[in-house]
Amino acid sequence: MTHSDKGKYFEKHPKQTKVNEDLKQEILQAAKENNVTCPAAEEIARRKAVALGEVGIALDILNINIIECQLGLFGYSPQKKIVQPAKEIVSDLKQAINNALCDGRLPCAAAWTIAKQLNLPRMKVSSACETLQIKIKPCQLGAF
Repeated sequence: MTHSDKGKYFEKHPKQTKVNEDLKQEILQAAKENNVTCPAAEEIARRKAVALGEVGIALDILNINIIECQLGLFGYSPQKKIVQPAKEIVSDLKQAINNALCDGRLPCAAAWTIAKQLNLPRMKVSSACETLQIKIKPCQLGAF
């Protein structure tokens, strides 16, 4: 999605797409100024025992923005993205990233898995991807 799509996120989904009322209420409670942070979306998914993608669809249908990506890729003001290239990348991390690539990109879910497996902060994985010039896509919540 691009800046011009803001406020029309629901258009990514079939018109008959409905949001579970409990999930909707949870999201609306978490929303501040029509935004929900990525960590808040993750927490909602955990509490409601649903996939992050389901929360992402609900956010789209409700036209709520996702901010503060946990990989530092979007949703920060004023600079938009906060991830910085890594100065060095340990071989285990580089290998894990290369092994998880899909069509030359690293899926967000794979980045989270790598961070967990290697006991690293998620931003360390995205920093390595910045250095390696690897795009992290698609987002588990459906952003981008």
